[in-house]
Parts: sequence; C-alpha cells; structure tokens
Amino acid sequence: MTRVALVGITGRMGETVLETAADRDTEVVVGFATSDVESVEGVPVVRPEDAADALTEYDVDVVVDFAVPEGALVVAEACAEAGVPIVVGSTGFDEDEMARLDAVSEAVPLLKATNFSRGIQVLQRTVREAVRALDSYDLELMESHHNGKVDAPSGTANSILETVREERDVEPVYGREGHAPRDEDEIGVFARRAGDIRGEHELILAGNDEVLSLSHRAEDRAVFAAGALDAAVWLSDRTPGRYTFGEVIDA
Repeated sequence: MTRVALVGITGRMGETVLETAADRDTEVVVGFATSDVESVEGVPVVRPEDAADALTEYDVDVVVDFAVPEGALVVAEACAEAGVPIVVGSTGFDEDEMARLDAVSEAVPLLKATNFSRGIQVLQRTVREAVRALDSYDLELMESHHNGKVDAPSGTANSILETVREERDVEPVYGREGHAPRDEDEIGVFARRAGDIRGEHELILAGNDEVLSLSHRAEDRAVFAAGALDAAVWLSDRTPGRYTFGEVIDA
C-alpha cells in the first residue's frame, strides 16, 4: 500500500483523488490545504508550511499535488527536505517557479504533468505526427473547462501548443477581435469557461479543402485522479530527477 499525501485535499480534484484512491493500492494518509479544516473524510489536514514535519510524522511515500503554484511549491520544497517524491498536477507556474521545481527534482523524484489522462498522452503524440505531415494547414486550438478554473489557456492546451511549435514555426494569437486577418504563420488559441466542464481540448488542421480535428473530452475527473495515483505509485521508488506522465504510460 502506497502512503500518499495530498496537496489541495479540500478542492474538487482533492475530493476526486480521495474517492479514487480507495479503488487502487494507495491510501491518502494526510492532506495539505490553506483552509481552516482539521480533516476531510477522516484524513487529517495540515497547512503547507508544516509539510516537512507532517511528511515524516505520517510516514508518507509520495505526495500528489492538485492545488495552486504557491501551495505546491511550499510542499515540493518540503519534499526535497524530507526526501519524499512528488507528483505535481498544479498548472500556471511562471519561469521562476519552474526553476524552483527543477531545484526540487535534484533532491527527489519529481513528476510534473499538465494532464494525467492516458488519452491526452496519445493525443499529444498524434498531434506531433499530424502537424509534421500537414505542414501547410492552418492550425487552431480550443479548450473548455469549468467556471472555477483560474488559469487560461489550460496547462494541457499550453502543452499541446508547445508540441505544435516544436514541429512548426507558428506564433499563438489568443482570441480575435475586430479587424483581425489571419496570418499563415499563426495558431489561434481560445479558452472557454462554463459550468462544470471537466476538460475539452481540440486542435484543428484545415487546408486542401479538408479539416482534420484532433480532440479529447474528459467525462469524469476520476480520469485525472487515477492517472495521478498511477504516477505516484510508479514514482515512489525512482531516483531523483524530472519525470513525465508519458514515461508512466510507456511503462
């Protein structure tokens, strides 16, 4: 049984990870949150600044994070101090924050992913092949998420964009308004926020009187929770360094 600490235990994904852990060979033994909550579903909750002591006290094997960059970084640096691997699912890190994660990975295994869906991993590989093969087609990227998501575009959309730009020299244009003729070397990027949408991503490639649409839709947050827990079990006995969810899938 892998003993897991959960960053963001009081959030939407935290709730889903707790539910999903019961179906896997994992146990959430402590959670981290900034809210004044003593426990969630019987799991004790500790503030992020007290993470170093809690990781030792609860004999944590690996940390899973679904919070915000600020809280994730505090716990990640505590993991480096305590020698505990961490799976980072938070998005929206800036360059300085990414550098802090890199520093953590020098001390402990760290796996960062913008999406823990197996389908998204396959989509990314398909995107690379399609963009390379259809190198003259116009590109547009769209994503939709629930109305509580604060970063835009989503981390997954940014990852897809990064894959596209590794294959083609295109500049992102974030939405359009007024007189905005399309340049052949651009990719439109659009974000929608509404209701309780779990996550939808679509890349279209259009040209030669045809349109190719590559898309993925998550039907339930449990998809991401299951992937993160799979990653946690896989990461728990690795050596220090940076890892990707693609490596978990390939394994």
